[in-house]
Amino acid sequence: MTDATMTTATIAKVEVETPTKLFWRKFRAHKGGVAGLIVFIAILFVVYVGPFIHTIDPNKIDIRAKNQGPSWNHPFGTDNLGHDMLAQVMAGGQISLAVGMTAMLLALLLGTLVGVMSGYFRRLDGPLMRVTDLFLALPLLPLLLVIIMLFRDTLRAAFGPETGIFILIVFVIGVTSWMHTARIVRGDVLAVKSQEFIVAAKSSGMREYRIVLRHILPNVLSSIMVSATLGIASAIITESALSFLGLGFPSDFPTWGRLLFDGANFLQITPSRVIWPGLAISLTVLSVNYVGDAVRDALDPRTVTH
Repeated sequence: MTDATMTTATIAKVEVETPTKLFWRKFRAHKGGVAGLIVFIAILFVVYVGPFIHTIDPNKIDIRAKNQGPSWNHPFGTDNLGHDMLAQVMAGGQISLAVGMTAMLLALLLGTLVGVMSGYFRRLDGPLMRVTDLFLALPLLPLLLVIIMLFRDTLRAAFGPETGIFILIVFVIGVTSWMHTARIVRGDVLAVKSQEFIVAAKSSGMREYRIVLRHILPNVLSSIMVSATLGIASAIITESALSFLGLGFPSDFPTWGRLLFDGANFLQITPSRVIWPGLAISLTVLSVNYVGDAVRDALDPRTVTH
């Protein structure tokens, strides 16, 4: 085969590679991202499929089996009331992951909206960025504590103890986590809107909202996706911190942070009560962060893989 034929074949191969295939090829080149994705999928499997295999009720009380170590019947041991820790970790994971993903979506929506409006419409840039700076300057943890203390009882009475707290936790995490996404998206929009194809779209008489939807958003999607992956980890950590302080979900509605809070006083008696939920939080956050790094590298056009 001649060099010209090989060159033609190589060009043809590059041309038929779709964006999805290119993304996956770059993603696979990031070993940490692949390992993080495998770990995260395994955590999702254990959390959502595990209860169908390990069918013990997480709220079942068995005083005769309290404070036991790991055994065949209770692989993660039991707590001071005889709750099965494996069942509680799986149930807590469902809540913690649901809070993380829902709060991330809210923060992503707010951050993208503020970032696009600020970057594209010059007259809104100053006011929106000053609001963003104001939120960045606020001490978030005390603010979260104050909001929860003020509205916890009201939402519990309106929606029930579990749903009310879920709405409150998701809301307070979402509305205090959008600022970094807004800044990143704003910077990308400022870079994109000066491109020639945006100028051409404006010259053709295309409406502003159509330019934003058809040309601006697709070109800042990579930054939004990276913020999404990192936002899940941040939301899980924040929820765990609030639950550890005793301001999250009630004790009969376990999350990983709540399990840490309940197990802290029994650390010397049954250390596994703290080890397992802590390990679950650590593995989830690390895996999501590695996936976020891999997504960022895969979406970066300057990244070259072989």
